[in-house]
Order: sequence, then C-alpha cells, then structure tokens
Amino acid sequence: MWIALTIVAIILFFPLSIINFFAVLIHYGLSWKTLNGFFRQTAIDIDRFGNHNFRTLLNLTLRTKEGYEFGNFKETISSALGKNQRDNTLTKTGKIICKILDFLHKEHCLKSINQII
Repeated sequence: MWIALTIVAIILFFPLSIINFFAVLIHYGLSWKTLNGFFRQTAIDIDRFGNHNFRTLLNLTLRTKEGYEFGNFKETISSALGKNQRDNTLTKTGKIICKILDFLHKEHCLKSINQII
C-alpha cells in the first residue's frame, strides 16, 4: 500500500506544483515579491524534504565520518553542507556541490547555516 501511495504522490507532485503556482499568482497577483516568495519557499521546502528523505545517501557521500549529519527535517541540505564546509568535514563530492551552489549564490552553504525553520 505505501509503495502505491508513494508512486501516486510522486506522479501528482509536478502537475500539482504547476497548478499551485498559477493559483498563487491568481490569489496574490503577479509581482516580483509574489514570484520571489513562492520560489524561495518552494526551494526551501524541497531542500528540507531532501535533507530528511535522502539522509542515508547524503551522509554516505557528502560528509566524512566525523562530519555533521544530514537528516534534520527542519534543516536544509545547504545548511548541513555549510556546517560541514565550516568544519572541513566534506568529502570531495560535498566540496564540489558546495562550489556549484556557491557559484550560483555567493557563499550559499555558509550563509545557509542556522536558517532552520
């Protein structure tokens, strides 16, 4: 039963995300503030989900054994990456991901530390 429900949830996620985007625009109006807020919150929510749901993979591949653990649902992947970056406990893969994120947004990982919602 849970496998079927997971598959349905994954299938519905993308179309519902698009419909929700338009519902937000209709309800709040088309403005930079609305768009920015919508995408910011969506990115944070997906990031938090990923940090919790993919914790085993993230802990095995992005940090050393001594590093700060991924998995807190209230924390983003970026925050956990930032803590490991600060503590110099990232693996080579973790460092590459931080470099990519930092290229897109200067000091993204470090700036994301302690932004636990």
